[in-house]
Amino acid sequence: MTIPEPLRKKYGLTPGRRVKFEIVEDGIILIPLVTKDEVRMNIGILGMKGRMLKSLMEEKKREREL
Repeated sequence: MTIPEPLRKKYGLTPGRRVKFEIVEDGIILIPLVTKDEVRMNIGILGMKGRMLKSLMEEKKREREL
């Protein structure tokens, strides 16, 4: 699939980036998935003692199971 360069740059879509497709009434939505590195970079940012990380990792696991 080819995505125009302006859209790739705007949304940080790099080669190998995982995305999710959602079918909606008017078409398809392309959703970039959060990477493990992005999650790790933000550990502790909200001072939630890891609850946010745990939630994000569980979401990531569910996405892989789709």
